[in-house]
Amino acid sequence: MRKSIVFLALAVLAFVSLPAQSRVDGERARLMQRAQHVTITRDDWGIPHVSGPTDADAVFGMMYAQAEDDFNRVETNFINAQGRLAEAEGEGEIYRDLRMKLYIDPANLRSKYLESPDWLKRLMDAWADGLNFYLDTHRSVKPRVIARFEPWMALSFSEGSIGGDIESISIANLRAFYGGATSPSTIARMDDAAAPREPSGSNGFAIAPKLSASGKAMLWINPHTSFYFRSEAQVTSGEGLNAYGASTWGQFFVYQGFNERAGWMHTSSGVDNIDEFAETIVRKGEALFYRHGTEERPLLTRQITVPYRTSSGMAQKAFTVYSTHHGPIVRAAGDKWISVRLMDDPMHALIQSYSRTKAKNYREFRQVMELHTNSSNNTVFADAEGNIAYFHSNFIPRRDPRFDWTRPVDGSDPATDWHGVLDIDESPNVLNPSNGWIQNTNNWPFSVAGDQSPKAKDYPAYVDTAGENPRGIHAVRVLSARSRFTPDEVVAAAFDSYLTEFDVLLPPLLTAWKELPEGDALKDRLRAPIEALGRWDKRWAVTSVPTTVAVTWAEELVRRSTADAARAGKPVYTYIESNLTAGQRLQALAASVDQIARDFGTWMTPWGDINRFQRISPQIAPVFDDNAPSIPVGFPSARWGSLASFGARPYPRTKKWYGSTGNSFLAIVELGDRIRAKAVTAGGQSGDPRSRHFNDQAVRYATGNLRDVYFYPEDLKKHSERIYHPGQ
Repeated sequence: MRKSIVFLALAVLAFVSLPAQSRVDGERARLMQRAQHVTITRDDWGIPHVSGPTDADAVFGMMYAQAEDDFNRVETNFINAQGRLAEAEGEGEIYRDLRMKLYIDPANLRSKYLESPDWLKRLMDAWADGLNFYLDTHRSVKPRVIARFEPWMALSFSEGSIGGDIESISIANLRAFYGGATSPSTIARMDDAAAPREPSGSNGFAIAPKLSASGKAMLWINPHTSFYFRSEAQVTSGEGLNAYGASTWGQFFVYQGFNERAGWMHTSSGVDNIDEFAETIVRKGEALFYRHGTEERPLLTRQITVPYRTSSGMAQKAFTVYSTHHGPIVRAAGDKWISVRLMDDPMHALIQSYSRTKAKNYREFRQVMELHTNSSNNTVFADAEGNIAYFHSNFIPRRDPRFDWTRPVDGSDPATDWHGVLDIDESPNVLNPSNGWIQNTNNWPFSVAGDQSPKAKDYPAYVDTAGENPRGIHAVRVLSARSRFTPDEVVAAAFDSYLTEFDVLLPPLLTAWKELPEGDALKDRLRAPIEALGRWDKRWAVTSVPTTVAVTWAEELVRRSTADAARAGKPVYTYIESNLTAGQRLQALAASVDQIARDFGTWMTPWGDINRFQRISPQIAPVFDDNAPSIPVGFPSARWGSLASFGARPYPRTKKWYGSTGNSFLAIVELGDRIRAKAVTAGGQSGDPRSRHFNDQAVRYATGNLRDVYFYPEDLKKHSERIYHPGQ
């Protein structure tokens, strides 16, 4: 009898499991059939050129190819975008996840997926299919968190910038509000903005036909990001898609690049479009309200649970979070609670991000911009019709200019509410300026086209808070110096070696040394370094000793002045220009040349011996080793005016400085009846150290030697390394 029961139970289990297995088999068969419609051609640099009969097929292949190259970066971006980092990395990421979950709600994104137009649903379906098919055909790859991708997840990361708007919210303050008291020292360690960052963002140049040797418009694409942040690819379809460029890992649109008729380059904007509102909270028994005009509105509450990994398994932390019609509450300031409002429209952001890749001219591109969801970026544009254009941040809330929007405003005053967004024509944009060029380096829009630029007096103050920067001054100088450009000359301009910031920093230092009395010990000690700086042409080079002295000294000024600048309420770079004494400048120079001598044997060390490119690890967090091979790099940090950016510093257990941010994907494209383009990327296309494409572009990258882009099938055919369908 017992055996009969056991056999019956087994039979029931087999019957119940059959449909599930059938579904798995059916899904696998469907994806294998879909893969047969998609072709991936890897060129001799490992770049995937993906083609399919429909846009959705091309997206399927694009995501499969990205996963092949670096699934870890694909998954990590979406772990972070969905507020699931603590599930992979533990309790220390709980409040980073909470910050994301204030805006990212899976139930809401599922609803937005269902509300999306059918063509977008097909793309999101293909996105998930491509990643899931990769996992199904690569069983040895073990996801850290996301074992299966669902189409709605594409909406959680829809814009593509390296630093999304949400990163303006302090994690330390969020923890202090929702997690209990936090000491100032803990906040300083936790806060994303606790120390000066390497300038990120990008450079973009557009050259009009009147300044082009070929009579065709050109576009320079030069994002400054952490290295390996984006994947290079070409995606084409029978439905008119033909985009080439850099896509942020895990996203199915080319973020910075070009199609056969137009090109687009995003730079980080200094627009003030993220606002804090000081809310007046009213308690009535257990109920919470907030004032708005004469009303007392109920404070919105909801529960958020953050799972996190522990040494013994998974745990979770629950939060009750609050919001007003302005946005989530993120911190307290005295007796006020501070809410944050920012652009939060993932469906239209994804529509805009994808649709611009198919825009063939200025008119079509501008039409896409009418969605107003490209919030953190300016855009430099060029097309084959000869148009060049600059679009300032595409999302600028219309606000009362009487208020200082750089500080929290009174949320109880209805006059502080947003009133839609500025129209494109109300923003400081430029189309076909008579000077023949456009530049943006994350600086203000008021030098974007030299004397043909918009005028600050014509716009509310909130359209820009960045101001000018040393790269902007440099870009205007090099672009104004020529009346004819070839593609190679645009690249040369972008790698011009002058360091404009030292026009400001060096004269006070040289004067301070000169005014020391003869016989002063410090004067004698610094004589040789000062003489080297006095003779210097302010140009970087791998062989240059003055570059070493100047850059290490300036970095020492920043290190010593960061706290004082914060207390003075000034950016540290502004502070070191005008707020230091002669003695502070000289003592910083003495400290920096002594440090060089300790680390390298002599202060007379050429810059290239210190400033190095190295790629030895696939990890997302940089890993460097002085005993492993590395390559000299001439260009330094963008903060000193270098257009080519290489954010380098010493790491634990290294003396040499290694770059981990700055120039990443670079491209020059000439737009006309036929595309001519060159590109290079940091290191290489693959994230696998075993691949020859892990580091095969390193020397080209370090020397600014761009390689040809194989945009057309006849060119690609001559340089094909492998042609296959996904899954093969």
